[in-house]
Amino acid sequence: MTVADEIAKAAQLAALLEVSGWPKPGNVHRTADLYDTRYEHFLASAVAIGSAVRKVAMRGVRVGKGDIKVSEIGLGKYVKQMISDIKSWHRGGNTHLGVSLLFIPLAAAAGKTYAETGKISAPRLRKNVEKVMRLSTPFDAAEVYDAILMLSTPQELGQVRGGMAPDLYDRGARKRLLRDNLSLCDAMATASGWDTLASEWVTGMKITFEVGYPTFLEVFQKLGDINTATVHTFLTILSKYPDTFIARKVGLKEASNIKTAVEIGKRKTRWISERAENVLKLGGLTTREGCEALYEFDRVLQETRGELNPGTTADLTAATLMIALLCGLRF
Repeated sequence: MTVADEIAKAAQLAALLEVSGWPKPGNVHRTADLYDTRYEHFLASAVAIGSAVRKVAMRGVRVGKGDIKVSEIGLGKYVKQMISDIKSWHRGGNTHLGVSLLFIPLAAAAGKTYAETGKISAPRLRKNVEKVMRLSTPFDAAEVYDAILMLSTPQELGQVRGGMAPDLYDRGARKRLLRDNLSLCDAMATASGWDTLASEWVTGMKITFEVGYPTFLEVFQKLGDINTATVHTFLTILSKYPDTFIARKVGLKEASNIKTAVEIGKRKTRWISERAENVLKLGGLTTREGCEALYEFDRVLQETRGELNPGTTADLTAATLMIALLCGLRF
């Protein structure tokens, strides 16, 4: 089995473990479905991502060996392939768009890291993730724009005005990206002020590496329970960083400009982060009081039928799990 195969398995298992984490308040999990997306849709997606991850990991290995340059990896191409593969395996809603934007550069960086050192450690992996993201290309940006358009509508994403990168729904967006030499990292920088996943691109996955990964390791090493570690990581991230997927949906009811919408949404949904923090203070899954508070939190969010679904937090949790598995986690 090649290192690319191992990286693909880490990605698939990370996606499976994340969606199976129970109960992650407001998310699809093993006992909860959303109105258009079921637990089984996420399972199908988790399997479907393997091919794209394996291919981009092989590109990363070639970079590590000096055969090609970082800018020749083709991140956008593999994000687009991942979304296409997912769509071919289920008819549910958007399952792993956010995950694809994190897993693809992680997989490329993991391949590069292993080729350079014969192992994968979190510090070296993060350095390579930063490099892979920073040296993305305008073609990567154009391909990712296409991938997002496969799954989203203007009503779901809002409008961007005045940014360095064009709005997703501008007719000439792809041409402008290529003409103005705007890389995928440039496009993410434009969105980083209102989208946490975009912010991860310009900070070297700061939340994932500095909050998610340490939290997961601490809980897992203490308790040896993969589900508790997953859920507590999710709650910790949610308590510290308002979920921009929720904020966008709530705010777009009052403003079409995405930046304004997210600011409105964050103010209106601050209570969600506060409630996540309270669940953790009560012990989360390790105490009766914490469990009761967690189940009630999940019930309240699930009753909104996806309106208050912390999807960005789930993506960051999935990336955390992938890092842990790449760095040797076994359970």
